[in-house]
Amino acid sequence: MVFSSGVFLFAFLPLVLMAYFIVPGRKAKNYILLLFSLFFYAWGEPVYVFLMLFSIAANWMLVIIFNNLKNRGSKRLSGLFFAFSVVLNIILLGYYKYFDFIIVNINSIFGLDLPQKNLPLPIGISFFTFQALSYVIDAWRGTIRVQKNPLYLGMYITMFPQLIAGPIVRYETVEAEIDNRKESPEGFANGFRRFIIGLGKKAILANTMGYIADSIINSPVKDYGMAEAWYAIIAYSFQIYFDFSGYSDMAIGLGKVFGFNFLENFNYPYISRTITEFWRRWHISLSSFFRDYVYIPLGGNRVKLYRWLLNIMIVWFLTGLWHGAEWNFVLWGLYFGVILIIEKLFLAKILDRLPAAVSHAYAIVLIVLGWVFFRIENIGQIRDFLLNLSGANGFKGTGINLRSLNLLQFWPWFIVSAVGSTPAPAVIARRIVKTRTGAWAGDVVFLALFGWCIVSIVTGSFNPFIYFRF
Repeated sequence: MVFSSGVFLFAFLPLVLMAYFIVPGRKAKNYILLLFSLFFYAWGEPVYVFLMLFSIAANWMLVIIFNNLKNRGSKRLSGLFFAFSVVLNIILLGYYKYFDFIIVNINSIFGLDLPQKNLPLPIGISFFTFQALSYVIDAWRGTIRVQKNPLYLGMYITMFPQLIAGPIVRYETVEAEIDNRKESPEGFANGFRRFIIGLGKKAILANTMGYIADSIINSPVKDYGMAEAWYAIIAYSFQIYFDFSGYSDMAIGLGKVFGFNFLENFNYPYISRTITEFWRRWHISLSSFFRDYVYIPLGGNRVKLYRWLLNIMIVWFLTGLWHGAEWNFVLWGLYFGVILIIEKLFLAKILDRLPAAVSHAYAIVLIVLGWVFFRIENIGQIRDFLLNLSGANGFKGTGINLRSLNLLQFWPWFIVSAVGSTPAPAVIARRIVKTRTGAWAGDVVFLALFGWCIVSIVTGSFNPFIYFRF
């Protein structure tokens, strides 16, 4: 079940809102969220919901055990249970997401014929596993209180607004709000406004850009040239931004409806002037997770130069691998790791002295080129696409599959997407709202946008969420 679907918008969401606000008491509301979240996940994963329940029960029990042992002074035994809980989460993620990837590479390297499992990937396993890990690690560090109620822990891990595609909500972010939060008409209204903004990003902008990108990239590489290749990868750059930031907006908005305040996950990453800045603005919850739970424990930048560089590459290898069990994702992660090292060593100082337009162009070109590795899984096709970007296949293609796609008719969407990926619309909206008629006029615009989204969802056939696969 996806947010941009009729089933969610007109059946699931009204039912959960009705049940949530009818039942009295915080405990009952939490249990309503848990039950509906489990149903939400089971709608798409009727079998793997039991895997999630196992993960919740195991993490709850193991944290209780190692916390009790720690309080009794049994540090060594407590540490063993902590290590086991971390390893268990990694094994669950690794088995379902990376088992076949490992087997394929072992077979390729050693000439073996080991059988694959061909396991379907549980939806959202990378997200809910990282949330469980954040709870386990923070409980061990003592920065949060151990949750004694397994159903409350289950509600945190399964909460449907962010369950499928993030953001990665750490337990410390919502710890106090699990027992003590306040729903309000203002929060409800602001939450739905944020939800509609995210729905618009997804249903209107991301889907349009995705149609363009897929129409070209999925065609034989000989059918298009440099112009179409750049057209496609720029379209994909907008697609993935509006797709993922749109989902995050919807998740944050729904969180506000239920009284939760999730942290921001995107901060206009395409206005960045360096790749370092880009990764402070893009998928913030993932970047901060790897920073706090991998990079800093490895020593961060407080070690010798060679070790510091190794720490960066380890983090970006894992960042790429987290996104998918394919070598293109690993290459994507290492690509950004190398650029970040170059910036940290000397390039950032040079970029600071350059005009903003020049440094911004530098960042955008590298970001867009990076999406080539992310979008195309086959290494040979990545090479061919990069050659097309360079003009090796001519400026314009002649493929019959592209003739029905009138690229010129979409240029207004590129302008809207470019403006929409900057703070300009938000700044203008805030100024309008401050006027005498701005508040009610703004709500009229939101209702019109919601109606447009519904029409797009009902009449359109292109509606995937990119980050569902991770």
